[in-house]
Amino acid sequence: MTIDEHGRPEPPIAAGEFETLAGFLDFQRATLEWKCAGLDAEALNTSVAASSMTLGGMLKHMALVEDQWFSWVLHADKPWPPWDTVDWKADRDWDWHSAADDSPDELLELWRESVERARRRVADAVADGGLSRRADDSLNGDAPSLRWIMCHMIEEYARHNGHADLIRESIDGETGE
Repeated sequence: MTIDEHGRPEPPIAAGEFETLAGFLDFQRATLEWKCAGLDAEALNTSVAASSMTLGGMLKHMALVEDQWFSWVLHADKPWPPWDTVDWKADRDWDWHSAADDSPDELLELWRESVERARRRVADAVADGGLSRRADDSLNGDAPSLRWIMCHMIEEYARHNGHADLIRESIDGETGE
């Protein structure tokens, strides 16, 4: 595995389908971590322009999304703290809003734990049918495959990493990819 100058694992150039998808997902995960590296609570609470989006909110949101797709949808696991007590009807963006109350260490730990849990749940799914394994929970009556979920997560990270670029540049001028 090649690690780039920002500590990100480069996706494999010529590998199987699962290794390629996992490589791109890990690269996107590492990009978000790079964009949040070394920032204090004030910086993680910074937004740009008319957006209320912050890097801290993004970390908490992506922790939720990792758990949601790889545990709750893929394996029909029940939500756990902090997600299990949230009144999502009262604040559908609670993950984004509540991040301001968390320290940088708490946010990074929550996100890293979700990523590690997701990796374990993906390994479980690969062992139980590979990329074609269908989720135990359905979306609009149809259960997505692990392949679809992994592609969706790559898209989710890539979209938010574009936001992270803008926010990080506004904080300290750090730019890149």
